[in-house]
Amino acid sequence: METDRTLIVVPTYNERENVGALVVQLLQIAPESDVLIIDDNSPDDTVAFAQKLFGADQRFSTLARTGARSYGRSLLDGYHIAVERGYARLVQLDADFSHDPKMVPVLINASREADVVIGSRYCRRGRVVNWPWHRRLLSRFANQYVSRITGLKVSDSTSGFRCYTRRALQCLIDTRITSEGYAFLVETVFRAQREGLRTLEIPITFTDRRAGQSKMSGKVIFESALKPWRLRFGR
Repeated sequence: METDRTLIVVPTYNERENVGALVVQLLQIAPESDVLIIDDNSPDDTVAFAQKLFGADQRFSTLARTGARSYGRSLLDGYHIAVERGYARLVQLDADFSHDPKMVPVLINASREADVVIGSRYCRRGRVVNWPWHRRLLSRFANQYVSRITGLKVSDSTSGFRCYTRRALQCLIDTRITSEGYAFLVETVFRAQREGLRTLEIPITFTDRRAGQSKMSGKVIFESALKPWRLRFGR
């Protein structure tokens, strides 16, 4: 059934320390939304812990993935679920509070004017706090690198804080996204731009994770460096 509800998707891996407080905030801040935790088979039992806390709430659900870990595949599973269940839009954000849950309603409202809304660190009034200078430099370089190679017209193509309309989700599903790691973020906005979908950047304040460990790996970095060239030359 078609609705005007939003599905908030949170991909997780070993986020037991964060997921309880995050879901509480999301359910309070976005009362017209549902929350879906998509977990990549976390050894710390993130899903079991979350279900114990929120399993009785009809607005909360989980999906436990099996097989190889994949940030991109987790999000794509969320896109399929949102479309299949008739949601009007989807918001995705990280579980570690680097993305402020209070910005979720802002992204939802902005999606009434654009198909893809990006919570941006590098557009006007966007900020990054609690990061050392070398991480800020690397992140800015990565975005400039992507833009110069692919021609993307956004300042923060690597942001994982986004809102997609149902139309955008269906478009991304149909274009068969192939990225596995954080290159997925670049590929999705690239495909959206190629399909003529309107993209809007909303300034956010990005804060380094408050608990847990980063999921970045050498494989993820390699894919992120190579993917823009593959997109440019149509591979």
